Amino acid sequence: MTSANIHKIRNIINRNKRAEFIFSIIGLLAMLTGIIALMVLVIDLISDGFPRLDWQFFTSFPSRKPEQAGIFSAWVGSILVMLVTASVAIPVGIASGIYLEEYAKKNWLSDLIEINVTNLAGVPSIIYGLLALGLFVYGLNLGQSILTAGLTLALLVLPVVIVTTREALRAVPGSIREAAYACGASKWQMIWDHVLRYSTGTILTGIIVALARAIGETAPLVTIGALTFIAFLPDPPIQGQFPYISFAWLLAPFTVLPIQMFDWVSRPQEEFQVNAAAAGVVLIALTLVMNAVAIYFRYRLRKNIKW
Repeated sequence: MTSANIHKIRNIINRNKRAEFIFSIIGLLAMLTGIIALMVLVIDLISDGFPRLDWQFFTSFPSRKPEQAGIFSAWVGSILVMLVTASVAIPVGIASGIYLEEYAKKNWLSDLIEINVTNLAGVPSIIYGLLALGLFVYGLNLGQSILTAGLTLALLVLPVVIVTTREALRAVPGSIREAAYACGASKWQMIWDHVLRYSTGTILTGIIVALARAIGETAPLVTIGALTFIAFLPDPPIQGQFPYISFAWLLAPFTVLPIQMFDWVSRPQEEFQVNAAAAGVVLIALTLVMNAVAIYFRYRLRKNIKW
């Protein structure tokens, strides 16, 4: 190789290094811009809403007087809606992911389903609201109830749970499956005793992150007609008399924290804006707690897995 060629190669390497350095600087600035903007917004929200957070705020119903208004019906409604969402989305999503990854034949139909499931994960949430309005509210006559809201959010997070489950199962090495078959395990025994055991952490992380997204959704719940002012609670799921369990709460009207915030920010009084900021702090805290739980379980379940 001549000295001219060596000089040319060195110039190409130096030019690529400069381009890589410039790109890393641009990426760093973009990341810092997003993080700083987010931190400023969060700090501003906390500074506005934190003084309003007291026991009375958590245990009071909404009121026309801002100093007496609270989020009691909103956070209870959020918990009940998320209970329905989790009860539907988790078993259906995991079962669908297992079937598509382990049982479904690899043909055009499975490819079509996979493409549609992946695309559904990116569909705007208001589209799910319109679907739920036609299917659950008018088609099945479930009304603007907790059941409708839970099913709507379950549809919203179902593609995320399916994709996460499939990715978690796919990440398990094939040698694990072959070893299980070599020991005489059936297909279901191989999945239940081995594959699911190693993929539980990732699946659980995806589920919690999906539920953390669902708890902050507003558009689909506004579409199905969620109420913005509720001064009562639905019947409790557990009662003191036989049969001890009641499902009447499923068809009760509801509100949730994002809807309560939406109502307060639309009012002209400045005190309601403070209430909305306080509710936003509660919502952010719930989301951070759920993400922290996801990180903890992922670390705990994957700590002893080595392959």
